[in-house]
Amino acid sequence: MQEILLSLLAGLIVGLVFAFLKLPIPAPPVISGIVGIVGIFLGYKLLGWIMPLFTGS
Repeated sequence: MQEILLSLLAGLIVGLVFAFLKLPIPAPPVISGIVGIVGIFLGYKLLGWIMPLFTGS
């Protein structure tokens, strides 16, 4: 849980700095981009759970 909160804090700080400097947001500007990132993460984790079933490891 601490890792999640630290990540959120770091993201908030970076977002504030970028907004203060009037730079474009360093993340997907729409929810579909964020959902895509979550999908990539879940696909990676899913393969880690499925592969042992096929390899016998």
